[in-house]
Amino acid sequence: MTDVMAEPRQRRELTPRERIVRSASQLIRTKGVSGTGVREVVAHAGAPRGSLQHYFPGGKDQLVTEALLWAGGVAARRVARALERSGAVPSALLANIVGDWRDEFGRDGFDGGCPLVAAAADVAATSDELRATIARAFDGWQEPLAGALVECGIPVGRAPALALVVISALEGAILLARARCDVAPLDAIVTELGPMLDAAAPGRRRSRPATSPQ
Repeated sequence: MTDVMAEPRQRRELTPRERIVRSASQLIRTKGVSGTGVREVVAHAGAPRGSLQHYFPGGKDQLVTEALLWAGGVAARRVARALERSGAVPSALLANIVGDWRDEFGRDGFDGGCPLVAAAADVAATSDELRATIARAFDGWQEPLAGALVECGIPVGRAPALALVVISALEGAILLARARCDVAPLDAIVTELGPMLDAAAPGRRRSRPATSPQ
C-alpha cells in the first residue's frame, strides 16, 4: 500500500531508524497501537534484528511516540506542498489536501486511515502519555495549516479555528470513507467547506467551485 502519510518527494534513502519509525506509523494506521507488534514493525522496515533495542531503548512506547509525531510532521509538510499547488486560494488548498487521501483510497483501497486517529481510538483513553503525544502531533499539523490559511488571505485571528475545523472535517470524512468504501465524504467537505474558506478570505480572488482532484 502506498502511504499517504509518507514523506512527499523523498530525496534520500531513509536510515534503518527512520524506516522503523515510518513502518510503525504505517502499521498503526491499519492495526492501531495495540495491534502493532514491535517484531512486525522491524520486519516491515527490513531492519536488522536487534534494531529496536539499539535505536529505541524505551521500547514500544518510545517507538509509538516517535511514529505519531513523525506522522504529524509529514501531514504538516504536505500542507506546504498543497499550498504551493493552490495558488493561495483557500478552497484549492483544501482540495489539494483532501486529494491526497482521495487518490490513495481510489488507488489502494480503504484499509489505511490516519495513524493519529487510529491511536486515539485505540488506547489514548487509558494512557495520558499517549494522549499527550497525539495532541502534540495534531498541534504540529494544525499550526502550519493555520499559517497556510493566513497565506491564503484568511485573517490571523480566524485561521487557527478554521484549521481545526478542516482537520476535524477531514478526519471524520476519512473514517466515513473507510466505513462506506466510498470517497463521497471527502468530496462533500471540499464542496461544502471550500466556499466557506474562500468567504473567510476578504479580498482574495475566488477560484471556480472547488472539487477534489480526480
